[in-house]
Amino acid sequence: MIHVEHLSKHYRVHEREPGLLASLRSLVSRSYRVVKAVDDISFHIPAGQIVGFLGPNGAGKTTTMKVLTGLLHPTAGRVEVAGFKPQEHRNAFKRRISLVMGQKSQLIWDVPASDSFLVNKAIYEIDDETYRKSLGELAELLELGRVLHKPVRQLSLGERMKCELAASLLHRPDILFLDEPTIGLDVQMQEVVRRFILEYNRSVGATVLLTSHYMGDVTALCERVMVIGGGRLLYDGGIAELVDRHSPRKRIKLQLAEGGSAEAIRARLAREPAVTNVMLDDYPVALFEVPREQVSAVSAKLLADFPVLDLTIEDPSMETVIGQAFAQTDGAGALRKENRQEERETSEVGRE
Repeated sequence: MIHVEHLSKHYRVHEREPGLLASLRSLVSRSYRVVKAVDDISFHIPAGQIVGFLGPNGAGKTTTMKVLTGLLHPTAGRVEVAGFKPQEHRNAFKRRISLVMGQKSQLIWDVPASDSFLVNKAIYEIDDETYRKSLGELAELLELGRVLHKPVRQLSLGERMKCELAASLLHRPDILFLDEPTIGLDVQMQEVVRRFILEYNRSVGATVLLTSHYMGDVTALCERVMVIGGGRLLYDGGIAELVDRHSPRKRIKLQLAEGGSAEAIRARLAREPAVTNVMLDDYPVALFEVPREQVSAVSAKLLADFPVLDLTIEDPSMETVIGQAFAQTDGAGALRKENRQEERETSEVGRE
């Protein structure tokens, strides 16, 4: 459904030193830097798949989405979405897609959301019967109720976000680009939006590309993730494989029975070379890390040696895993990726 081959998007940015003299100099001679917002990335997404697109701020996520929806033209590379070239802006293509940006609103501020829906009905040429059916289904799934008839300026952030989703899906697109759809929402509202995205994906068979800084969105919705940083693709695969690659250790939490001592457990753990990052600040609870392949063996030894009330084995949080993935950079600041082509220069400076 989505095919991207060697996509690049570069910007030429004017730079100058501060001060009056530098301002005058820039009138006749300007310095420019080429910013590689997206730099030679390739991926393919089949129909019906929900894919998480992760990266720090400025990594190139939103730029990629804008190229995929036709808002930006690529500098180089080949992009096809549902068999269309997005930059051609064909009406048939626009009816197949929807872009939802959590920090941008398409609703008219001073009128009820239902009026904005009617505008979209006219834009997408939705017939009356299809419109009523779609609106009814979306209102039920998103629990809109009376929210539709309140001016948008009076809606809470969660209510507005649900209306944004409904407005974007009235024409029943089968390709969704969701850029931070749960940003700023409380935990309960995030869960409502996640359930809705899953239900829409199942009912329509929609292909979804999702960016989010909330790892709860990713773990709840996506089996596959792509990690981007510095405009380069770092990882493309399953969440479990990402955890295995970037977090080879597990955390063990022991709650000990009364009668022992922190010194005794510390001395015992010191005899286990696999054990690291021991924390006994909240004794009789002990925290430490062990390589994944040695968790069972180390746990069995400790259960035999100490009166343990409880033992918990945890994976690191997704935030930690992604943070470690971002941190794996080379000297030039470009993210490493297996089997990638030779690294390019990260910036160019020209003078006009």
